[in-house]
Amino acid sequence: METPGLGNSKISSGNSAIDDSSKPYFLHHSDSPGLVLVSQPLIGENYASWSRAMLIALSVKSKLGFIDGSIPKPAGTYPNLKSWSRNNNIVISWILNSVSKEISASIIFFDSAYEIWLDLKDRFQQSNGPRIFQLCRELMNHV
Repeated sequence: METPGLGNSKISSGNSAIDDSSKPYFLHHSDSPGLVLVSQPLIGENYASWSRAMLIALSVKSKLGFIDGSIPKPAGTYPNLKSWSRNNNIVISWILNSVSKEISASIIFFDSAYEIWLDLKDRFQQSNGPRIFQLCRELMNHV
């Protein structure tokens, strides 16, 4: 069956990247821009638990590629670019709904979910290995 707007590509029901729920371009009818994926918004100090919850939620929806860079913006092909843009924007809206108002204001003008994810990671992920080691050592001494 030929699908309008997709040139001469043939799509069999259930096998298209847009129709197959296991594919990253699939959007379920409940995947709205107002959806909140995590129970606690990112406020800064809760980055580790927030990012883990977001990774789980985005994985369930087959959207991890939009934040890890493995689904880059396609170069100009109409059907893929349109699908990528729609999905990228839905992921951006989910991220915006999952952060504080202050953080949202600082990321709203990024063009891709990947850029937002990198920015949040750079700002809020703390690698405090030496401090964690020191605290664990102190705990062990008290036991």
